[in-house]
Amino acid sequence: METIEIQDVIDYNRIEKAIHFIEENFQNQPSLKEVADHVALSEFHFNRLFSKWAGTSPQRFMRFLTKEFAKEKLAQSDNLLDATFESGLSSTSRLHDLFVNYEAMTPAEFKSKGEGLTIHYGIHETPFGECLIAVTGRGITDLRFLENEDKDEVIQELKADFAKAEIIFDNDFTRPFIDQIFYETENTDSPVTLLLRGTNFQIKVWEALLKIPFGQMVSYDTIAQTIGQPTAQRAVGTAIGSNRLGYIIPCHRVLQKIGGIGGYRWGTTRKKAILGWEMARA
Repeated sequence: METIEIQDVIDYNRIEKAIHFIEENFQNQPSLKEVADHVALSEFHFNRLFSKWAGTSPQRFMRFLTKEFAKEKLAQSDNLLDATFESGLSSTSRLHDLFVNYEAMTPAEFKSKGEGLTIHYGIHETPFGECLIAVTGRGITDLRFLENEDKDEVIQELKADFAKAEIIFDNDFTRPFIDQIFYETENTDSPVTLLLRGTNFQIKVWEALLKIPFGQMVSYDTIAQTIGQPTAQRAVGTAIGSNRLGYIIPCHRVLQKIGGIGGYRWGTTRKKAILGWEMARA
């Protein structure tokens, strides 16, 4: 592992611990010193680390994590969602413009258990913790954060899903995809493509998620209306929870209509970290 990656791990663990502390104590609006003490850093070093990681101060970030701010963002988003979805906008970020290409796996291909496919997978550090990424010749099929999922179980699940595929561990092969997704390296000749595995309903939900602008949030209800099934909020939630392409398909941008943060397959602390990180850059 490269030195910069080790530092990324240390930094994210500190930020995650700080966010968790803010999450539990935001109603008391803890001071910068209180949060810095909690992660065993001086106020100066904590403020500098947090601002470097999130692009904003800890105090401003605290607002991003409150229910009132979430409700405010949802209210703002509702005014622009129709135009967003109708125009097919994917994002205000150059990075997310890469994610508009995808190719759904047919039931027959899924049933074949990956026969004829070669899958390279790797395990890498990201700004939001360690993840596993799996890539085929047709696109990325998995990107899963590992803190909330057992690494060996995720690998075995990948092998079970593609029992007839050739599966190769190769961090050197998968590293450029991680750099392109998280570190905004541009490779316009080779845009990121996604190999989606799911029912028609799930894929419709994931398509809608791909159109949520970078740094914006919507409700489960809005997604249900967007796909033409306004009474299917619970099914939408289940489809969102089945997403195996964390961060790329931005299920973290969906909140409860009342402004609550809602669930997240890879933990609500990580969801809040990603949302705050995106909104600071939007």
